[in-house]
Amino acid sequence: MNAATRIVAIRHGETDWNVGTRIQGQLDIPLNATGRWQADRLARALADEGLTHVYSSDLQRARQTADALARVVGLPVLEDRGLRERAFGSFEGQTWAEIEQRWPVESERWRRRDPEFGPPGGETLTTFYERCVAAATRLAQAHPGDVVALVAHGGVLDCLYRAATRVDLRAPRSWQLGNASINRLLHTGAGFTLVGWADTGHLDAAVHDEFSDGGTRP
Repeated sequence: MNAATRIVAIRHGETDWNVGTRIQGQLDIPLNATGRWQADRLARALADEGLTHVYSSDLQRARQTADALARVVGLPVLEDRGLRERAFGSFEGQTWAEIEQRWPVESERWRRRDPEFGPPGGETLTTFYERCVAAATRLAQAHPGDVVALVAHGGVLDCLYRAATRVDLRAPRSWQLGNASINRLLHTGAGFTLVGWADTGHLDAAVHDEFSDGGTRP
């Protein structure tokens, strides 16, 4: 029987589109200054985690976050397209308000978490869930007994949370998916189980850190 795999699932740092509530999907948006700072804090927080592998979505907001972590822990970043955010098709590049105004019927199905709905040119929720959970399962099974970082996106983490807690895809989200959050899972032959979620203490504590110019971060 294979040993359990410890998974450290990480959402990428902040982007300008996160701040502006604009749907990124699979558009390749970089981290902003805050996101780069968050990635640095995340890397320091996981320096002694005992990571053995670092995997990342190939989208640059995830890859930039993973690169910061990899530099600290001394591991290469291995890209996996299965960890990409959901493809939102025509919704990509639009704000939530713009989507509601331009596609009211489709927006309602999206907000109701209709598993079979996909924006024009995008993935259905069911297809997306199956894709990213299968990718995470494949990576976990490849490294029994190891500690594996998966740097991905909010939608991917939402799917992993549901897989670990057996929450239905239709159920409203009641858990946090913060940028640069640390989320811990265990993978065994029975699948994923939840160990810890939405740890952002490494970001909260940093408000007291002094900077080289003698000031402090607000």
